[in-house]
Amino acid sequence: MRVAAFNGSPRPRGNTYHSLKTVLDVMSAEGIEGEIFQLGGKMLSGCRACFKCGQTKDKRCFLKNDEMNYFIEKALAADGILIGSPVYFSNVTTEVKAFIDRCGMVAKQNDDMLRGKAGAGVISVRRAGATFVYSAINMFFGISQMVIPCSAYWNVGIGLMPGDVLNDQEGIVTFKKLGLNMANLLKKIC
Repeated sequence: MRVAAFNGSPRPRGNTYHSLKTVLDVMSAEGIEGEIFQLGGKMLSGCRACFKCGQTKDKRCFLKNDEMNYFIEKALAADGILIGSPVYFSNVTTEVKAFIDRCGMVAKQNDDMLRGKAGAGVISVRRAGATFVYSAINMFFGISQMVIPCSAYWNVGIGLMPGDVLNDQEGIVTFKKLGLNMANLLKKIC
């Protein structure tokens, strides 16, 4: 079993990275492989609603001017997907939004190709807006007919500077429980 974790922060080793790594470390101890893919900071354009992905049915976005198809391939090859995002003005980052919109469109136009996979959001926040980001990511998983594992609290870690999230003990416990719950879920559905 394999999990693709998408880091939507432009800081490759910031709080979102540390949060995703905490989840993946628990999953690794449960025998599930995981890899973090750096989404944040990439020049990714949004969906143009051309619907060509529905005409070609090749599980790829018709736009070829960026790395989106690489990320879509990684999501499709995985049994589980983690999307990590910091909170930017009470929303996901631009790169996460582009991934949700384009991967989501390709999935819907290609017979709901993500259906049945496990998916969870992992959110880093300085102060407020985390539950909206959590909801935005989970709405993508829901419309994609994915199974969403939960933790004992919303999957949120608090910190400003890179690494600060590691001092949020409640957040770390939440991420560890998420990793265990997602591992248990994957063992049942795969």
